[in-house]
Amino acid sequence: MLDESLLADLVADLPSAVRLQRLVRTLREGFRCGAVCLLRLEEGALVPMAVEGLVREALGRRFEVAQHPRLATILSSRRTTLFPPDARLPDPYDGLVEQQPGQPLPVHDCMGISLRVEGEPWGALTLDALEAGTFDAADRAALERYALLVEAAVRVSRLERDLRALRMARQESGLPLAAPEARDILGHSAVLMRLLRELDVVAASDLPVLLSGETGVGKELFARRLHRRSARHAAPLVQVNCAALPESLAESELFGHVKGAFSGATAERAGRFEAADGGTLLLDEVGELSLPVQAKLLRALQEGEVQRLGEDVPRRVDVRIIAATNRRLAEAVREGAFRADLYHRLSVYPVAIPPLRERGSDVLVLAGHFLEINRTRLGVRSLRLSPASEEALSRYDWPGNVRELEHVISRAAIKALSHGARRDAIITLEPVWLDLPDVEPQGDDAAAAPGVEPGTSSLRQRVEGAQRRAIREALAACDGRWAAAARRLEVDPSNLHKLARRLGLK
Repeated sequence: MLDESLLADLVADLPSAVRLQRLVRTLREGFRCGAVCLLRLEEGALVPMAVEGLVREALGRRFEVAQHPRLATILSSRRTTLFPPDARLPDPYDGLVEQQPGQPLPVHDCMGISLRVEGEPWGALTLDALEAGTFDAADRAALERYALLVEAAVRVSRLERDLRALRMARQESGLPLAAPEARDILGHSAVLMRLLRELDVVAASDLPVLLSGETGVGKELFARRLHRRSARHAAPLVQVNCAALPESLAESELFGHVKGAFSGATAERAGRFEAADGGTLLLDEVGELSLPVQAKLLRALQEGEVQRLGEDVPRRVDVRIIAATNRRLAEAVREGAFRADLYHRLSVYPVAIPPLRERGSDVLVLAGHFLEINRTRLGVRSLRLSPASEEALSRYDWPGNVRELEHVISRAAIKALSHGARRDAIITLEPVWLDLPDVEPQGDDAAAAPGVEPGTSSLRQRVEGAQRRAIREALAACDGRWAAAARRLEVDPSNLHKLARRLGLK
């Protein structure tokens, strides 16, 4: 039965992420275990691609192989590695299993196998069962057989990606055959996936792109993706922070100067346009440029040439422009603070980057990424969020977006250590350490934070928080079975799935 399910997922016409997620779900059910994780090897680290039975934040982690002896042992062999219940090697998933969040894994069974694609190491597949003795010799042999199907699923996904790249290459010669995979933009929300697909299409053109979005949404990362997926990927991407350019030096910085062009110009210097020739120029915070500099920038874009300060002969440049701003440039045009002609030249293809509050459960994936960074930086055994902290992060509005989330996680980890948490323990971050404005401490947290005013969350946020708690409790009582949880909550299963997606639980 398990073979039939895996084969059905392999041949089904599914998006890559969905196919891999269904595979790990089928394996968890077939092996009757608590958690399954499919990890891809990237520059000495194993990165989760699909998980079942682990908390959502696990998708944002990077497990450095050198720091996790169990994972290193699995990667070193082509056969199934079965760790005995009394194995003393630390488990990378301590505190990350859904059934026991924040707790060390008790005596349990763990096995895994390395994966290879086209003869090269690709990653690993791990299975954890909370009860010792769950896995036997037959399971060990079966995992080796099913690993071949998982490797086939990875190859199918890779072939589909290559086919898309070939179709794009027909439209625009010179594109890389297969756009490189990158993990710099983390998340799985529908709004993010739509945006990434749109960016991959516009990357194939040479159109100027205007990235707009609130401070901290990661506009630079999206610009880098555009360049990486473009025909100019082998040429440089040059970034200019327009907000940091004094008006007196902006022209020299952008277009360059010759020796003696002005006081202090002791040598000839090329500008950013020339440095980006053949590649991409990212004008970050372009809305901060002064009107005189805007006029000179417009001329360079219109003519495709620049003139160094103090030089009479213009120089031809071939540059693709990506501009980024957190200002509403259309309003700035109406107010006379930004040139209309430059705005239209830059915004041939405008792209709005969604704020973090519109990305659903991506906040937990990103939180997991920052938790792993701080775990390594601070030298602690394990760092994770309590269920109450997950709920607090999910309902917060994040005016500072991803950058604010990074700072919140870093501060909370340091506060936990300063309050006596041991580095060799699993450190679970509670809401009181997150220090979010709308988090109302409860129970032990309230006692630990005297003088904290009650939260200011809206009625909608409080209702959604209660709904999340009810769904999590029902799932825990029903061993993660959604249909049974729907019956327990007396709701239609399809409505429960829709509600869970809206609340960021799926």
